[in-house]
Amino acid sequence: MNLEYFIAKRLVTAKDNKSSISAPIIKIAISAIAIGMIMMIVSVATGIGLQQKIREKVSAFNGHILISNFDTNESDATLIPISTKQDFYPKFSSVPAVSHIQGIANKAGIIRTESAFEGIVYKGVGKDYKWDFIKEYLIAGILPDFSAKLNEEIVISQYLANRLNFKVGDSFNTFFMKDGQNKMPNSRRFKIVGIFNSGFQEFDATYIIGDIRHIQRINKWSADQVGGFEVFVKDFEEITPIGEEVYKHIGSTLDSKTIVEKYSYIFEWLKLFDFNIIVILVVMIIVATINMVVALLVLILERTQMIGILKAIGANNWSVRKIFLYNATYLIFRGLFFGNLIGIGILLVQQYFGLIKLNPENYYVNEAPVYINVIYIVLLNLLTVGVCFIVLLIPSYIITRISPVKAIRFD
Repeated sequence: MNLEYFIAKRLVTAKDNKSSISAPIIKIAISAIAIGMIMMIVSVATGIGLQQKIREKVSAFNGHILISNFDTNESDATLIPISTKQDFYPKFSSVPAVSHIQGIANKAGIIRTESAFEGIVYKGVGKDYKWDFIKEYLIAGILPDFSAKLNEEIVISQYLANRLNFKVGDSFNTFFMKDGQNKMPNSRRFKIVGIFNSGFQEFDATYIIGDIRHIQRINKWSADQVGGFEVFVKDFEEITPIGEEVYKHIGSTLDSKTIVEKYSYIFEWLKLFDFNIIVILVVMIIVATINMVVALLVLILERTQMIGILKAIGANNWSVRKIFLYNATYLIFRGLFFGNLIGIGILLVQQYFGLIKLNPENYYVNEAPVYINVIYIVLLNLLTVGVCFIVLLIPSYIITRISPVKAIRFD
């Protein structure tokens, strides 16, 4: 093995190799490996990153599972309230996979200013509300505090703030319709303490978040009544079976729905990314292996006399094949080195500087998100090396067909 490795190394580092016929072919093969690895790393990182970021944004405004009455309409507004005196609240202990549950209530309203008006959904939340996701998207001001007495603090999206010329500290009137006809709407005055920008146009153009007690007063609910519950799970990948478990433990009078079911059109679209990633991986590996096969064939043809001499002095076919396989492996690792270096560099630049922007109306995000994970990068490298090495065994079989006598006379 040491002798074969030494000969293979000499083939790579030989001075005459720079001016040989195989030199440009080898450079193309290395470049193909590097470009293929760059494409694979970037496609997987951006594909998974986009899936996770959109999933996080949908969860931020809806939780992972929604528990509501069967009468809930499309805007999630509830006509009949739900009591918080439930076995699953405030801790869903019957389903260990649930990490958090919070009571919420939604009510449609209209924000009216001197020069404009905008239809919105007021999302009422309480002291149990999980602000983690919204905090990530906060671009101005602070988050409201609903743990004490009722207050008029709300957070509004940058989209709505721009349309209505609002800024942090401004106050405005919101009108909520009462049940029944010919009834004057309820008016509430709110103060903006924070502005968020999730980049998810469907939510940014709709929701403002404030104290749930306003909805309870408008609807004449008691303090222990809410419009529904948002449930968060520990492992999103298991959301479907967890959703089924949750449904079994909430009773026959309530309904539950996962965000995958509620926003099926979004998650079906996200599944296309998995298919696209697989196609890119397959295409890049095929291109890389084809280039490596061509490079190995050129090396074998260029070194036919050397093969004949090695066989003449007693080297067996497998020993000679290993020389060229070592050489090809070296070229593969060289291409992988540059591919990983450039690919990871591109991801880091995008992660910290966000140079590549996206249209939030089409992609639900303002910039291309990336997901950097050492495990998937290692797996991509191992996959590339494994496939290339297995495929290279086929052209190396040509060496067994080379006759020592004819090869030594070959010119």
